[in-house]
Amino acid sequence: MSEHVRILIPEEQIEARITEIADQISEEYRGRSLHLICILKGGAMFMCELAKRIHDTDVTMDFMSVSSYGSGTTSSGIVKIVKDLDEPLEGKNVMIVEDIIDTGHTLNHLSRILRERKPNSIEICTLLNKPSRREKEVPVRYSCFEIPDEFVVGYGLDYDQHYRNLPYIGVVEFDDPQEKQ
Repeated sequence: MSEHVRILIPEEQIEARITEIADQISEEYRGRSLHLICILKGGAMFMCELAKRIHDTDVTMDFMSVSSYGSGTTSSGIVKIVKDLDEPLEGKNVMIVEDIIDTGHTLNHLSRILRERKPNSIEICTLLNKPSRREKEVPVRYSCFEIPDEFVVGYGLDYDQHYRNLPYIGVVEFDDPQEKQ
C-alpha cells in the first residue's frame, strides 16, 4: 500500500469550528437537555470534542453502530443496526452526531428509525458534509465543513481502519490510482 495524506483542514481550524458550533448549540438549547447520539466509529472523536464545549445545557450521550449494505462503495440505504442505543428516546431532544454525510442513504434511513422512537426532536450535526454526492435528502442542522468529493481521513475517519487518530482532516492520495479500489 503506497499512499500519503495531504492536509485538507488543519487541527486548529477544526477545533475553532467545533467551538463555534458548540456555542451555537449551547445558545439554542440553553436550559433544555440534549441527548447526543454518536454514530460509531467515525463520529466518536468529533462527538467528544463537541460535547465538552457545549455549555449551559444538560448533555447526555449514547452510541450506535450501523452498517449499510450495498455493492462496492455505494450504500444501498438498507441499514443494519450493529449496536443499538442503551437509552430510550421518547420525549428527548436528540442530536445525531456524524463524522461525514456523503450520499445520505444511511442517515436518511437511520433518522426514520429513530423518529419512530418518539423523541421530542431530532437534529443532525456533522463534522463534514459532501452535498455534491447527496442522493437522499438529509436535513443537516449543524455542519462544520462542506468538503469536495475527495477521500478523506483523520479526526475519526479511516481508510481500512487506519488514520483515525490524525488530528486533522486529510485527503488520501494514492501513488497508484488502482490501489483505492
